[in-house]
Amino acid sequence: MIYASGAAYRAAQEKRVLLFGMSGLGKTHLANMLRDAPPQQGGGWFHYSVDYRIGTRYMGEYIADNFKREAMKVPLLRELLMTDSVYIASNITFNNLAPLSTYLGKPGDPARGGVPFEEYCKRQAQHREAEIAALLDTTRFIERARDIYGYSNFVCDSGGSICEVVDATDAEDPVMRALADHLLLVWIKGSEAHRDELIRRFDRAPKPIYYQPDFLATLWAEYLAQEGKAEDQVDPDAFLRFGYARILNHRQPRYAAMARWGVTVTAEEVALVRGPQDFHDLIETAIDRRNAT
Repeated sequence: MIYASGAAYRAAQEKRVLLFGMSGLGKTHLANMLRDAPPQQGGGWFHYSVDYRIGTRYMGEYIADNFKREAMKVPLLRELLMTDSVYIASNITFNNLAPLSTYLGKPGDPARGGVPFEEYCKRQAQHREAEIAALLDTTRFIERARDIYGYSNFVCDSGGSICEVVDATDAEDPVMRALADHLLLVWIKGSEAHRDELIRRFDRAPKPIYYQPDFLATLWAEYLAQEGKAEDQVDPDAFLRFGYARILNHRQPRYAAMARWGVTVTAEEVALVRGPQDFHDLIETAIDRRNAT
């Protein structure tokens, strides 16, 4: 770890932290708090959102082209596009990643908003490549934040799928190595109660997810066999609900492997953080707790 002790973290003039864990447990909330709080209160951090970087730098063109493809089906918009009379782009933000999710999509019946499974797998592969690139960009943004904008403190708000694109059991994994050499990796670990709440929340509004290719192929085949349906008859939301609890179980040991490169805090502890000083206390405690084991 880049901080040998809690005291070393507290004394560091440049604090660099990467938050990871399942979506919905507080990563972006903490990052927003560290960014928005006044510097004299421990805030004023540079907030690097991996998902935002994916959706702008690496998948922005795919997203915009998908919008244009749909617009071309409307005669009026087709004419305007063909004459360069309108401009179509996504308005993705740190707190609204809907354009990225919409492009990633859901496999199944086109009449219910699904995309063919082959196309879905292609977009999954694009996302994997983009996420790896965005994670590797983190170290460059640490330098940019310092050299251009004068930020000494840096928080990386990673996506929930980070554990799917790294191999934390490999000491030479290039992404893990780059991240751990420059930031303190912090796992926000949820309890069974949090897991159940995430599942209930997901059931109400299923959202596109990135899966490892082998895991996705197995999940898809299992669902088709269970439902006895052709690929283009699958209810896209029903498939996502079917897979969500399984993806949580699949990711938990992968997050745990990543945590061996850093520290672990619980979602209950995160819920008690009210400001940057509470966050510093939390990280200091987590480092010392790890060192004591």
